[in-house]
Amino acid sequence: MSASRIDESRDFIPVGIAVLTVSDTRTRGDDRSGDVLEARIREAGHHIADRRIIRDERADIAGLLRDWIADDRVDVVISTGGTGLTGRDVTVEAHFDVYDKEIEGFAALFHMISFAKIGTSTMQSRACGGVAGGTYLFALPGSPGACKDGWDDILRLQLDYRHRPCNLIEIMPRLDEHLRRK
Repeated sequence: MSASRIDESRDFIPVGIAVLTVSDTRTRGDDRSGDVLEARIREAGHHIADRRIIRDERADIAGLLRDWIADDRVDVVISTGGTGLTGRDVTVEAHFDVYDKEIEGFAALFHMISFAKIGTSTMQSRACGGVAGGTYLFALPGSPGACKDGWDDILRLQLDYRHRPCNLIEIMPRLDEHLRRK
């Protein structure tokens, strides 16, 4: 039994979330994974700070991530696509190019959830999470199902200030405290 719960005595704190679809072929008209994320983010009460589709080009992805990290409207970036094993899948490398710290537990938890649904096929995903410049960054696989799993079972809860015993929102003010030390 999980001790995880929503503490209704705390106020919900909405954050700005940027959604990035990484694909050589998707357009806004057929970006089902991006649509899933945007709908769920809005339903949870957060703000969509930006939404883009970008080709599988490592430098371009990393550049956009850096732009969003520097944007005060963006607290969290969730990307979808480019986390597989093929030669064009470079989202994870782009994320690692910008991370200050990796959130290893995100990948571990994503794989546990995914394993329950797709079995050993979860090993083909390189979902990852990290933090850079006080901004959380998460990379999910490009399927709508994986986006639902990542949001519904992990990010929806961890990006809710009311979630107990702890959540990512309550530590946001301290993510860049090392930059303030003398």
